[in-house]
Amino acid sequence: MLAPLTRITNATRRAAEGSLSHRIELEGRSDEFRELADAFDTMLTRLEAHIAEQQRFAANASHELRTPLAISRTLLDVARNDPKRDTGELVERLHAVNARAIDLTEALLMLSRADQRSFTRGYVDLSLVAEEATETLLPLAERRGISLEASGDITPTIGSQALLLQMTTNLVHNAIVHNLPTQGAIWVSTSVHPGSVMLTVENTGKKLSPQLVPTLTEPFQRGTQRVRDDHAGVGLGLAIVKSITQAHDGTLTITPALTEGSASPLNFPPHH
Repeated sequence: MLAPLTRITNATRRAAEGSLSHRIELEGRSDEFRELADAFDTMLTRLEAHIAEQQRFAANASHELRTPLAISRTLLDVARNDPKRDTGELVERLHAVNARAIDLTEALLMLSRADQRSFTRGYVDLSLVAEEATETLLPLAERRGISLEASGDITPTIGSQALLLQMTTNLVHNAIVHNLPTQGAIWVSTSVHPGSVMLTVENTGKKLSPQLVPTLTEPFQRGTQRVRDDHAGVGLGLAIVKSITQAHDGTLTITPALTEGSASPLNFPPHH
């Protein structure tokens, strides 16, 4: 009768020692022991997946951070071996590489802050957030020949004004960078629904495949080839959007448009 309890105890000890790959897989009738064993197996599965995800993230982050540092070292080595080299060009390139490293570090800190939910909540009007994000990025959109419009009535929710603005800015920035070469368009809208409020960013652009969509919010994943310009981003934009959304008890859905482009609706609890 105590055999199931012994198996559960042994599995608990192995988990305490750091092993997460084993499972109890208790057979027999459904009773309290079986229910406990199944719950423990489910917990082990989730912990193993979470730790694997964290390990992949740490490896990717290390790789991304190592790249600008390696470039800086190469530039400095070349300059040291060639004292007659134009220092002005070196300074400009080092400045660009350093700015890239700072952007990546700040993005990692933003992601960590959202994941830990370490922020103060208050009243936020998503329509004003959408308006501020579009005004900030309007010059970039105009330089690329993209029309950018925001609309929506008062859309109240509870959360961090700064984080929700960062989330919206990331979405709009992503919609600008991944758009048509000319005559593209972006629509940012907010709306109130029974039991939720919604912020949606829609854009024209290359049609997304259904297989690609689930990967877009993973850290350091890019939906298209790396964009090589001053607004390429660091591969964390949509990962930050997803993290901020979840920290606000919201949901993010990225859907390919029927013809071209994509839509990214976000649902949040309303303000009461």
